[in-house]
Amino acid sequence: MTQMDYKYSLLGSTVDDYHKQPLLLQVDNTPMNLFAVLEVKRDLTKRSGTVRCKIRLYGLLFCLVVMFFIMASYVLSGDKKGLLLTPSPYHLNSLISPGPFALNLTSVRDYTHIKLVVKSIKSKVEFRSSRQVPEFKALMRSDPHMFSVIPRKFLPGIKNPCWYEEFTGNITTDPYKTNLYGRYSRRFRTVFQHLRSTFRHHLLHRNRKIYRMRCLPYFYIIGQPKCGTTDLYDRLRLHPDVKFTTFKEPHWWTRKRFGIIRLSEGLHDRYPVEDYLDLFDQAAHQIQGELSANTSGSPNHPNIIIGEASASTMWDNNAWVYFYNNTTEGEPPFLIQDFIHALQPEARFIVMLRDPVERLYSDYLYFGIANKSAEDFHEKVSESLQLFEGCLTEYTMRSCVYNTTVNNAMPVRLQVGLYIVYVTDWLTVFSRDQILVLRLEDHASNRKYTMHKVFDFLNLGPLTKEIESQITRSPASNTRRPADKNLGPMLPVTKEILRDFYKPFNEKLAKVLRNDSFLWENNSKL
Repeated sequence: MTQMDYKYSLLGSTVDDYHKQPLLLQVDNTPMNLFAVLEVKRDLTKRSGTVRCKIRLYGLLFCLVVMFFIMASYVLSGDKKGLLLTPSPYHLNSLISPGPFALNLTSVRDYTHIKLVVKSIKSKVEFRSSRQVPEFKALMRSDPHMFSVIPRKFLPGIKNPCWYEEFTGNITTDPYKTNLYGRYSRRFRTVFQHLRSTFRHHLLHRNRKIYRMRCLPYFYIIGQPKCGTTDLYDRLRLHPDVKFTTFKEPHWWTRKRFGIIRLSEGLHDRYPVEDYLDLFDQAAHQIQGELSANTSGSPNHPNIIIGEASASTMWDNNAWVYFYNNTTEGEPPFLIQDFIHALQPEARFIVMLRDPVERLYSDYLYFGIANKSAEDFHEKVSESLQLFEGCLTEYTMRSCVYNTTVNNAMPVRLQVGLYIVYVTDWLTVFSRDQILVLRLEDHASNRKYTMHKVFDFLNLGPLTKEIESQITRSPASNTRRPADKNLGPMLPVTKEILRDFYKPFNEKLAKVLRNDSFLWENNSKL
């Protein structure tokens, strides 16, 4: 069976039963950028087309009726609080679309209202001591192909997890022709062109069989967005014993293996694990060395390690609702770290965090498209807080953090800054000494100190003074763009509201990590 012949079977024998396509609606010429998921399984019989059309029609009519009553209630009562919605994680939900009813949070009334929303959220915050970790067999059933490709044991004598895989294809054909990363990325196509020309030189011939070296990362930089992961990645790349994928953020674990390229585009073909492993071929070739001078196949550079840096790995489990049964009371039955742990129980992870209030504003400025301003950010924060509070009226805090519908509906990504939820869940499968948690504020003020912590964590050898100076003194990467700097800081009232919102989460994080600097009580602006 070739990699392109394989069809994932996440929930049983029939894949398409749970291959839910997003339903994209448009009201008043404003697209709803949301995966609106109906809890309906597809019927592969001849009735499937008719049922699907009826469901979409009824869903649209239901949405329009709900919006009509909401607006009618608003007009009749004159109460803006009537716009507060209670989202569901499994059914089609209306979005808060301010339009002519946009909140003006600079007024005393609206400021008081949003403070009450935050107070309501804080009253519902609860931290569980643990979660139910899925069994290995359940993970294998959810993705049998991935577990059939990656072995349970790796080559001895080298630091990085690698193995030899039998190559059954035609060595005269292009081994990267079907790779989906190459289809959607010009950068990958360029790299694959180089790999294609040297591919045959790295094949091992043994007992009339042909083998290729495959590798997984030794370590992962897993988060968070706008917390300095790009700068850390760029500095680590300068270390002679560290290699990465061909470019930062392949997002395979969280998105590509589910067929998500951009949320607004719906689901594409899922990237098989072979496509992900191809990204490490260049590093694998460096570990392996030239086989022409080494017929034993023993790696020439056993101390080289490979890293992978996708800032979504720590927190983004949004795909779960489209592929897994809703049998866990609104919480994902499997998390990304469950699969990584099943395949690589000895892997290491680096997390870079920053003040979640500043992180959110930086995130807004970086990913915002047009009409960005401190006032616009203020109103988007208000909408997001109301959505999150609405979810908490029906579901647990953890359910709401992983609620795909709410996450996609919020105009700013509040949930990404709830670090303690993700850290706690990662610690259910990996030990504390396998996860290095850093602060961007410390990294910005003393790069030499943080980089030495990283080198020690990865068990890297000493460097020459010249290389160390190059790594620690190079300019910072991916800093705020000049146009965004001109917008100035967020409004003081927005900062006050967000500090109040994030406070209980920061307090719990500082307690778990035993480090009060994660309270972010006295930080200068980055």
